[in-house]
Amino acid sequence: MKQPFGYRTTALEAVEGIDLTGKTAIVTGGYSGIGVETARALATAGASVTIACRDYERAVSTAQELNEATGKDHVRAGELDLSRQASVRAFAEAWLKEHSVLHILVNNAAVMACPYGTTQDGFETQFGTNHLGHFALFKGLLPALQRAGGARVICLSSTGHALSPVVFEDIGFEHRAYDPWLSYGQAKSANALMAVGIQRRYASQGIEAFAVHPGGIMTSLQRHMTDEEIQSRGWVDENGKVNELFKTVEQGASTSVWAATSAYLAGRGGQYLHDCEEAVIHDVVPENRTGVMRWAVDPDNADRLWEVSETMLAQLSEASD
Repeated sequence: MKQPFGYRTTALEAVEGIDLTGKTAIVTGGYSGIGVETARALATAGASVTIACRDYERAVSTAQELNEATGKDHVRAGELDLSRQASVRAFAEAWLKEHSVLHILVNNAAVMACPYGTTQDGFETQFGTNHLGHFALFKGLLPALQRAGGARVICLSSTGHALSPVVFEDIGFEHRAYDPWLSYGQAKSANALMAVGIQRRYASQGIEAFAVHPGGIMTSLQRHMTDEEIQSRGWVDENGKVNELFKTVEQGASTSVWAATSAYLAGRGGQYLHDCEEAVIHDVVPENRTGVMRWAVDPDNADRLWEVSETMLAQLSEASD
């Protein structure tokens, strides 16, 4: 059955008619950009939502604003810095003390095209934050997802995944020149593969996962780019006007919300979604960058990434003992 949604669907339209009363949700990076609109839509539908963010005071303020706007008291704030594994563990432990089940986990937060650096734990910044932070968060919250009797994990990827597969031989750019866009592409491929990995391991336990490309949206994600670079890519014109093909933040959040709530997607996990539809798989990058590259949904790549991620986190744990 074809879904009545598309490119310009908003998050509130995607959740219209859906009752999430009694459901719990976590949205990382839920105080800005499409994260806010994802949290707003889920809360409007009745879910109890935690926005997990690096700046706790800002998260508290955003939660209050969302509660006032929705006329509900369903949004709470949590402190989470995905670039620090200690923060990820602390957030998961604190959340589990207050909640027994988790129905929706939206791995929304990200950094993009930043200069070379490493996280506090020594991982290359974009891979360490965008992928390993969310991987550890999922593992930490797994007991609550398993108890939900039906849960969904949404991994925010990007058309940028087409820039690079996961380069398993040199994830940390130790033996090749660092390129911020190749790093971003690798991390976004990892996000997509994480959804495949979750689906393969936990679908039988009622946990389904989807990768999502939200579309082109101007948000704080572009903060590491210069005005000249943004203009050269055609994202804005010389007057700063945003490209008309870009989505609003409300539209950009729609596929995440659709993936998290749609009955149509039941039993269809592991897929890469965009514009509220299932993406076509490509072996060669198309000129318009639509769909998903096979490397980002390949089961063997997903298994390899899972093993590598567990090893990286295990080595970090051993080093801290």
